[in-house]
Amino acid sequence: MKNQHKSYLFAGITILCWITVPTAFKLSLRYQSHFQLLFGSVITSFLILFIFLLITRKWKELFTFSPKEYLHSAFLGFLSPFLYYLVLFKAYSILPGQVAQPLNMVWPIVLVLISIPLLRQKISLRSISAMVISFSGVILISSQGGGSDFDKKHIPGIFLALGSSVIWAFFWILNVKDKRDEIVKLFLNFAFALFYLLLTFVIIDESFPVHKQSYFGMVYIGFFEMGIAYIFWLKALQLSETTDKVSNLIYISPFFSLFFIHYIAGEKIYLTTIAGLVLVVTGIIIQKIKIEKNFVR
Repeated sequence: MKNQHKSYLFAGITILCWITVPTAFKLSLRYQSHFQLLFGSVITSFLILFIFLLITRKWKELFTFSPKEYLHSAFLGFLSPFLYYLVLFKAYSILPGQVAQPLNMVWPIVLVLISIPLLRQKISLRSISAMVISFSGVILISSQGGGSDFDKKHIPGIFLALGSSVIWAFFWILNVKDKRDEIVKLFLNFAFALFYLLLTFVIIDESFPVHKQSYFGMVYIGFFEMGIAYIFWLKALQLSETTDKVSNLIYISPFFSLFFIHYIAGEKIYLTTIAGLVLVVTGIIIQKIKIEKNFVR
């Protein structure tokens, strides 16, 4: 099998993982708090990544970094998975899955806004057009059908979902400029995040969930969202002739996710969600070329 075909295979498996996780978030949060879900998921991912480092013998690299690099990993681990998923899971606990997922997707557009003051980049007409298109989609999605179905109690969730995209954009800027091995960096992020979660667990005196469904959700999300999916995605990017050949495939995932959200989570899918999602993805694709040009790995 050619490398490009292998790349598509790994990318396909990853996307299959990711299209199910919004539904997994919603179902899991029925039985536990957003903190409990994150705690169990991070433990699962930490173990998966540790086993992978042992198999690939990359664990030795964990002891080769400078104090500054460890501090950098400590901060990245605080941003994601600790803070990012706490905010995202809380948003999913408030919002329908069909709303939370696309609102979280706007991070490439947020990245442009952040880059203006942080990286002193000038904003182009194309970037402005992309932002207008995507945020028009955000408004449509947030309307949740545009009628009486809108619940004012969802407003905090909308801000949390958009806030998660801001956190991820900051994380992306800092991570993309870090040239260390991706899996080793990822493991350190989860190691530090696990420390923060253990500390928080003690401070807030959180209890373990009582439903067995809770533990299935933790393992599923830790395995398919945070663990093996990242490994397969990185493998797909490494094997691909160009990153565009596989990275563009990710934009089909939110549309397939709606199928699972409807038939498994039981949500009624609004036309405004589909239309808004089209606008969000269109704006991201317009902006994508500029992002890749400015952040060359």
